[in-house]
Amino acid sequence: MPKQKTNRAAAKRFKRTANGGFKSANAYTSHRFHGKTKKQRRQLRGTSMMDHTNLKTYKKLLPHL
Repeated sequence: MPKQKTNRAAAKRFKRTANGGFKSANAYTSHRFHGKTKKQRRQLRGTSMMDHTNLKTYKKLLPHL
């Protein structure tokens, strides 16, 4: 049986937390800030937890993290 491989693209974008969730950077932060309010821009900084609907998919992509 072949070894399981980690999806390298996903490994560079997501980190696993101690409780088994995933955290990642927020989307919509690269350009076109003139259409966003200061509050939106402030809240998009940093990282956020991935939604539970995606967890099953990403646990398969990242078996060793």
